Amino acid sequence: MTGPEEVRCALLRGGTSKGAYFLATDLPADPAARDDLLLRIMGSPDPRQIDGLGGGHPLTSKVAVVSPAAGQDADVDYLFLQVVVDRAEVTDRQNCGNILAGVGPFAVERGLVPATGDETTVRIRMRNTGELAVATFPTPGGRVDYTGEAEISGVPGTAAPVVIEFPAAETPLLPTGHVRDAVAGAEVTCVDNGMPTVLIPARSLGITGKESPRDLEEDLALADRLREIRLAAGRLMGLGDVEFATVPKLTLLAPPSAGGAVMTRTFIPVRCHTSIGVLGAASVAAGLRVPGSVADGIAEPPAPGGRIRIEHPTGFLDIETDVDAGDGEGLPVARRTAVVRTARKIFDGTVFPRSPRTAPARPLGGDDGSPAR
Repeated sequence: MTGPEEVRCALLRGGTSKGAYFLATDLPADPAARDDLLLRIMGSPDPRQIDGLGGGHPLTSKVAVVSPAAGQDADVDYLFLQVVVDRAEVTDRQNCGNILAGVGPFAVERGLVPATGDETTVRIRMRNTGELAVATFPTPGGRVDYTGEAEISGVPGTAAPVVIEFPAAETPLLPTGHVRDAVAGAEVTCVDNGMPTVLIPARSLGITGKESPRDLEEDLALADRLREIRLAAGRLMGLGDVEFATVPKLTLLAPPSAGGAVMTRTFIPVRCHTSIGVLGAASVAAGLRVPGSVADGIAEPPAPGGRIRIEHPTGFLDIETDVDAGDGEGLPVARRTAVVRTARKIFDGTVFPRSPRTAPARPLGGDDGSPAR
């Protein structure tokens, strides 16, 4: 009788998310076999993920697969995988900027990148989109130090800062080619500054945009309206049929409440985020800098070249982004984006997946861990 599978794994909090980090060589090379293994490791499909590492929510059911970079312009390659909570599905259709915060430290921990003095910089290629990110974090004495005084909303306590810069992307900032679009009867601005995002004035949906995530999730009429907008926007943004995809994200905009630039509520795609994703916030911040976007008259106009504070249900996230006027065709272009996140290693060791002979639980609820309806 053979024993259970054993897989080397580290669990890290990255930003306001938590995920399992693996070297690519510790997982099957075949994507189907890899995804089957990850479902058993995370405990999906099951609304509680009781038999795995997942926490029963999209924000705690994430995976980073890290490997040496295939090209000279990066140090490591990072593949983000969203393990759906209550459905036997693993998707790579988006990046995750929060889990990204742990990739550089993990690469140093696994020996893929040497520590360089008191600080180490790791160039990361996000395989989901081919875009680059550069992460800098403390490594005194040649070891990753997760302790520090940086504080981010949505995470208790403090930790070492991880400064992440995103060079200018080659993808259009406005994927529809317009500053505003009429989508399923709603006026929106579609932005992609690292995460395809649809900006929607909350008041246009008959809400304030300051409701709790739980109250918004329980509004079934709102859920139906958002689904209609997301499906139509996905096609308009060139993403095709997004019925079972996790992008585009939908972000509702409302006037700020605590001195920031704008208040947000973001859907991922059905659950309402208790904060906001890094790349989603980057897209919101860039949208605020686009003259004539749906943020006009809602958001406080951001100062040129300064940080933009994006308010969310549990606090705020500060983003630096520069947008210039046009790309030769009159469309604005994002030139630089940077953010400060934190990360912390929770455990590093061996995970034992659920046996493949165990019948998966019958999925409950809707897409991406939404409540049953």
